[in-house]
Amino acid sequence: MYFAGYLTQFTMLLTITLILFGLVIINLLLLKFSCNRTKRVTKIDKKPVVLRTRITMPKASQTLAPTGS
Repeated sequence: MYFAGYLTQFTMLLTITLILFGLVIINLLLLKFSCNRTKRVTKIDKKPVVLRTRITMPKASQTLAPTGS
């Protein structure tokens, strides 16, 4: 009877360990063979597009704010 308690505990721990190990293996296999792969672009031949060639700076206003004094 004393030995039977250890035997049931051992089988329970062994079952839990095997189930977790199996789930980890399945997870790694799914990660390895997943179909969510992206296409890599190796070469870009396009030149950059210039939208405006001239840069216009707005003229600064010379009006001063009232100081109240």
